[in-house]
Amino acid sequence: MSAGKTISMKMSDGQSIGVYHVESTGARRGGLVLIQEIFGITDHIKAVCDAYAADGYDVLAPSLFDRTAPGFVCGYTPDEIQKGAALAYGAPLEIRVADAQSCIDALKSKGPVFITGYCFGGSVVWAAACRCTGLAAASSYYGKLVPEMAHEVPKCPTICHFGAQDAGIPLDGVEKLKAKRPEVAVYVYEAGHGFNSDRPTHHDAAAAKLARQRTLDLFRKYEK
Repeated sequence: MSAGKTISMKMSDGQSIGVYHVESTGARRGGLVLIQEIFGITDHIKAVCDAYAADGYDVLAPSLFDRTAPGFVCGYTPDEIQKGAALAYGAPLEIRVADAQSCIDALKSKGPVFITGYCFGGSVVWAAACRCTGLAAASSYYGKLVPEMAHEVPKCPTICHFGAQDAGIPLDGVEKLKAKRPEVAVYVYEAGHGFNSDRPTHHDAAAAKLARQRTLDLFRKYEK
């Protein structure tokens, strides 16, 4: 059972969307905006949010597809992946960044705000790190658009995670990202795409554990 609840939040364009919110337990370390994969705000994403809340973060995970497909959640079959990808990349990235900014703004009065996201969300995180204000640090997981946005400069300390066996993100692009943005720590794991998620078959527990620890280490470094 999820520890949080879905609330309605008004975004900067006046639209209200669902946002999964879970309050921190114990001492509050900061706020965290967590950006979904193409599959929506799934039970997996809620579990990830809950885990970060248990580590002291007040988490907001906006349901980015709500304008066109309210409450959309899907599984991992090829047809479902196609539907999720169409929703993810069928709207301007600027809208996703603006929604991230709205969540940052909702959290920033209480302390530092961090951001992380996976797959499609990893691309949004990179763009948010470069374009949003009010972020203390960012951790992007296997966003396929990230190498294409290497010319953009993060405004906050940022790290990136990629899988060496990720067929959708060629390693030459990752190497170009490293060369273009030497100030960004880029980690490559012996894993495939989506290695953080324990629901599909491509989960890699060792890579997921290490990437999460690196993310927590980053956030804790910039808590104050």
